[in-house]
Amino acid sequence: MSKTVAAAWPDQSNSGGLTDDFGEVLGRAQEGEGAAFETLYRAFQPPLLRYLHTRSTAAEDIASETWLAIISDLGGFSGDEPAFRAWIFAIGRHRAIDAGRYAARRPVTLVGENTELFDESSPAASDVALAHLGTAAAVELVAALPPDQAEAIALRFIADLDVATVAKMMGRRPGAVRVLTHRGLRMLANRLGSGGEV
Repeated sequence: MSKTVAAAWPDQSNSGGLTDDFGEVLGRAQEGEGAAFETLYRAFQPPLLRYLHTRSTAAEDIASETWLAIISDLGGFSGDEPAFRAWIFAIGRHRAIDAGRYAARRPVTLVGENTELFDESSPAASDVALAHLGTAAAVELVAALPPDQAEAIALRFIADLDVATVAKMMGRRPGAVRVLTHRGLRMLANRLGSGGEV
């Protein structure tokens, strides 16, 4: 990535994962230990949610459905952390596709504002939005790309999946994923006014 694109991208130092003790935590979660499952959730929910925001405006709902599926099938999962990461993002991707199909069949018509839903004790939405502006702005930039490019970039850099895994998920060849990623990153760099190499 160019330095400009990298600077606009959220800090990936906490992109999710438990590399050192993944096997132990997974085993305890599969045995039903709530704290272990919470550890998995805290590690993988943020990048999953960022990815889903590039796919849908209902990202939180889709993430919830994804975690329900993960809970249901966790006992049958076997593999290392990269395999687990690929598994949860594949589930999320399929849930997002299903949600898109459902929304296309049943469009929602908004009828007005319900002021009874606002809770005065909750933090102001503007305060929450300002706290997450960096991540939200980066996700918004990616979501504005052509769909295939946005998905390739989100799976590569938000989900932190390798090219072969992304290619398999998208039903494309690895070379095609690299091209989509390169074009998307170049478009992001141009939108950020860099014009530099990606």
